[in-house]
Amino acid sequence: MTTLKTPPLIEARVIDFIPENERHGKPFSQFTLWFGANLQITAIVTGSLAVVLGGDAFWSIIGLLIGQLIGGAIMALHGMQGPKLGLPQMVSSRAQFGVLGASIPIVLVCVLYMGFNTTGLVLAGQAISQLAHISNTAGILTFAAIIITSAMIGYRFIHRLGRIATIFGIIAFSYLFVRLLLVNDVSLLLENRHFSWHSFLIAVSLSASWQISFSPYASDYSRYLPSNTSSSKIFLAIWSGSVLGSQISMVLGVFAAALAGSHFAGNEVGYIVSLGASGVMAALLYFSIAFGKITISTLNAYGSLMCLTTIASGFRRQISHNRYQRLAVVIFIVAVSTCLAFLAKDEFLRAFKAFLLFLLTFFTPWAAINIVSFYFVSKGHYDNAALMDPDGCYGRWNFFGIGIYFLGVLIQIPFLDSALYTGALYTWLGTDISWIVGLVIPAVLYWLFGKQKAGQVAPQENETELTEHGQ
Repeated sequence: MTTLKTPPLIEARVIDFIPENERHGKPFSQFTLWFGANLQITAIVTGSLAVVLGGDAFWSIIGLLIGQLIGGAIMALHGMQGPKLGLPQMVSSRAQFGVLGASIPIVLVCVLYMGFNTTGLVLAGQAISQLAHISNTAGILTFAAIIITSAMIGYRFIHRLGRIATIFGIIAFSYLFVRLLLVNDVSLLLENRHFSWHSFLIAVSLSASWQISFSPYASDYSRYLPSNTSSSKIFLAIWSGSVLGSQISMVLGVFAAALAGSHFAGNEVGYIVSLGASGVMAALLYFSIAFGKITISTLNAYGSLMCLTTIASGFRRQISHNRYQRLAVVIFIVAVSTCLAFLAKDEFLRAFKAFLLFLLTFFTPWAAINIVSFYFVSKGHYDNAALMDPDGCYGRWNFFGIGIYFLGVLIQIPFLDSALYTGALYTWLGTDISWIVGLVIPAVLYWLFGKQKAGQVAPQENETELTEHGQ
C-alpha cells in the first residue's frame, strides 16, 4: 500500500481504525511532541511541590528523576501500542474490560483530562493576563478559545504544535536556567541535604504520577505511524522526550520553590518569570509559558474527545460523528475545565497536589492491566473488529478485568496518604507506597489468570472489516 503524500491538516477520523494508506510520520515526532509538552509551567509547579511538601532541593531532584524513569517507561509502553493497533489508547482497554466495561476507566480518564486542563487554564491564564494586561478571568477565557480551536483541527496540528513548543521551550528554559545560575548560588541549595524517606518518596510519586497520567492517551498520538515502525525507536523517542522535558521543568520548579519560600504559592507564573527578566524579556517569557501550555492542553481536550466518543460508540454500536458534534464535545469539555479553573485558582497548589495523588491511585491498576494484557497475554495482537462490537469475543462487560482493576484500587487504600484519608499501613510505614502496590499486584494477577479468563483471541487480518465498520 502507498501512503498519502499530503494528509489533510484537519483530521477526519476520531476513534476509527487508521488504515495503512493514511499512516505517516517518523518516531522523532514522538520525541518533539512529548519533550515540548513537558517543557511547561504545570511541570514546573509539580516539581516545586516536592519542596513545598517538605523535601530539600538535592533529594527532591533525585527522587523526581527516579519517578520520571519509572513512570516514563510505563507511559512509553502504552505509546508503542499505537502503530500496532491503529487505534486510540482507551479503545484497546475493551480487550481487558469489555466493550461497555471499558467505560469505567474511561470516565476516570475524562476526569484526568479535565483536571489537567483546569491546571493549564489557571497557569496559562496568569501568563496571558500578565502579557496582555487583562484580568486572570479574561486570560483563562482567551486560552480556552485557543484550545477549542487547536483540538478541533486534530492530530497533525497537535504534532506541529509539539515541534514549535520544543523550540520555544528550549530557548525559554535555557535562558531561565542561565539567569537562575548567574543570580543565585544554587550550590548552597544542593549542599543542604536532609534525607527523609517520606519526602523522597513524595518526590518519586509526584513525577511517576505525572508520567503515568499520560498513559491513557499515549497511543492516541502514535496511532498514525506506519505499522512497521520500529517499536524500540518509538519507545526511546517517547520515553526520552517525556523524561527529559519533565525533569528539566521540575528541576527548575525545585529551585524556584526553594528560593521563593512562601512567595511561590498563588503567583507561580509571575515568580518563575521574575527569576529571569523584566520588561520585554519578561513579556517573551510570559508568551513562551502560555504557548507551552497550548500543546499539553490541546492533548487533554483531544484525548477527551477520543474518550467520550469511545463511550458513546460502545453503547450505540457504531462510530458516527460530524464537525458539529465534534465541536460540541470539545466545547463541553473545555467549558467544564474553565468553570473548575475559576473555582480552583485561589487554592491552586493544594488542590493540584491532591489531584495528582488521586490520579495515581486510579490509574496505576489500569496501566498495569493494559500493559500485561497487550505484551504478555495477547502478545501484541487484538481482534480489532471485536473491539468495536459488544457481541464480539471481548463481550460487553469483562468482570474479570473489572474485578482486578477495582481490587488494584482497594488494596492501595491502607497505604494512602491523602487529604481525604490516611491509611493504617501508611501510619506504620511512615511513607506512601500505594502506587507501587497498585502497579505490582494487578499486573501479577492479570498475568497469572489473564489467558484463561480475559477472552484474548488470535490475531486476525481485519483491517478492511474494521474500516468499513467505522465509517
